[in-house]
Amino acid sequence: MIDAHQHVWRLGRHGQVWPTPDLPVIHRDHAVAEVAALARPLGVTGGVLVQSQPCAEDTDFLLAEAARHPFILGVVGWADLKAPDAPTRIAALAAAPKMRGLRPMLQSLPVDWIADPGVDPGIRAMVAHGLTFDALVLPPHLPSLLDFARRHPDLALVIDHGAKPFIARGEIHDWAARMRDLAALPGVHCKLSGLLTEAGECRGAAHLRPYVDVLLDAFGPDRLMWGSDWPVVNLAGDYAGWLAMAQDLVPAAAHAAVFGGTARHFYRL
Repeated sequence: MIDAHQHVWRLGRHGQVWPTPDLPVIHRDHAVAEVAALARPLGVTGGVLVQSQPCAEDTDFLLAEAARHPFILGVVGWADLKAPDAPTRIAALAAAPKMRGLRPMLQSLPVDWIADPGVDPGIRAMVAHGLTFDALVLPPHLPSLLDFARRHPDLALVIDHGAKPFIARGEIHDWAARMRDLAALPGVHCKLSGLLTEAGECRGAAHLRPYVDVLLDAFGPDRLMWGSDWPVVNLAGDYAGWLAMAQDLVPAAAHAAVFGGTARHFYRL
């Protein structure tokens, strides 16, 4: 199995500004050795490190950690896609052996941020160098993300955390329709991750099942990949519990793809 979404950070270093002290459960250092010790006994053989800070220092740190730890199979970093030198920076990052993609933190940006043609040179550089795009979005971003994905049909794109549906509020219909529109584009994938932290008190399997069923039906197992979102998952559960719940929610026939094959193909692991 492959965990397609993990984070590590060191408080006060490498550009770390989040998490903040108001999140005491995760406001401490988190290291690759810790997540590997949790994952390996459960049958997870490798993971993808994903940026958590919008700065170059964090990406350089993740690449250094990946070089030190065989458990890390790939890195999704950050670059300022609107910077004048974005194509040059992206080319340099792509040369790192385990560099696989980039993630602008869209959830914290205006919904039309990616509509700006200023991102296009950077996106063209990503495509040219075989890098993928992780879309960290909320449901209001989905119409802009659809336009963006249509504008860049050659870009391999994955929606993180199922676009963070408002599970705690029971909202599903608009989110589902927009996710199906995105899934109609063959280059768009999705991560089965982060749902527990969006569920509030509705974090049982019965509450999550309608959302998981939408993702499975829309994307199919070959474009859906499981991720722990460790250590953020600890705000609402734990690594083993979320993996077990996801395995229960996904039909057994789809396990090989969702828990390994899709991530391996998408990220070229």
